Amino acid sequence: MSPPHPLNQAVIAQALHDLRNGQLRRCKSMGFGDEELEALKEPAIVSVLANAIINWCSVSVNHDVFRRLLNQARDAQKESAKIDRLLTLGASTEMLGQFYGLTHQVVATRRNMLGLPKRRGRHPTLDEQQDTLLWRRWKAVSTAGQVDVRDDMAVLTIAMELADEMALPLSVIWAAIKGWLSEGLG
Repeated sequence: MSPPHPLNQAVIAQALHDLRNGQLRRCKSMGFGDEELEALKEPAIVSVLANAIINWCSVSVNHDVFRRLLNQARDAQKESAKIDRLLTLGASTEMLGQFYGLTHQVVATRRNMLGLPKRRGRHPTLDEQQDTLLWRRWKAVSTAGQVDVRDDMAVLTIAMELADEMALPLSVIWAAIKGWLSEGLG
């Protein structure tokens, strides 16, 4: 004997759940009419419908909604990867709060999940040689890329590149660049 069709069982289970919770509109949005919902009050009918081997319902995919959800999931993955990269490059908790609204606890948890060492206090400041080299690299990259220095995300992207290239903590690079910009040296 063939097993019951799983889609039938899922639809019946969802309809009964919705009916028990007073969600009549959800049942109707699935395609049930008043007569069918009335029939679902009888356990014998529910049993026949749930155990039918013939599929009596169908699924339709809303392609627009599916694509939007897929894009949201991809965007969330990209954002998560960027946050992880920021942490790996030495971004401060304040930076992650500013750009992504993350709390100190969330940042600490993510650092822990990435296996990054616990940080205490601030990163050291740049020495004169590092500051000069960073300034030259910043001017070269920001000028060549025609960066809008009013766009913090664009500046952050360059700061990430420079932190990676110079093997310096991102928070130190960010503080230096923001300091130059606030002085009008951008």
